Amino acid sequence: MRDEELIVEFALTRLDNPGLELEEVAALLVARVGPETMVELAGQNLADRGELRGALFETAVERVMRVVLALRDAPL
Repeated sequence: MRDEELIVEFALTRLDNPGLELEEVAALLVARVGPETMVELAGQNLADRGELRGALFETAVERVMRVVLALRDAPL
């Protein structure tokens, strides 16, 4: 999943769940994308961190958070 697609999915998930914290929204998104995309997200995150292994779900959620926070903090 490209970062742009991830941001759109995150935004849609957040619209459906406006009262949740960002990490809770990320966890919902990861739970919804299915196992193949979860593995892809986790793999991308581990590659970014230079690690070989980590807990699948938590690592995928971290990837979502990294992309969302990077976009949020990017200069306009």
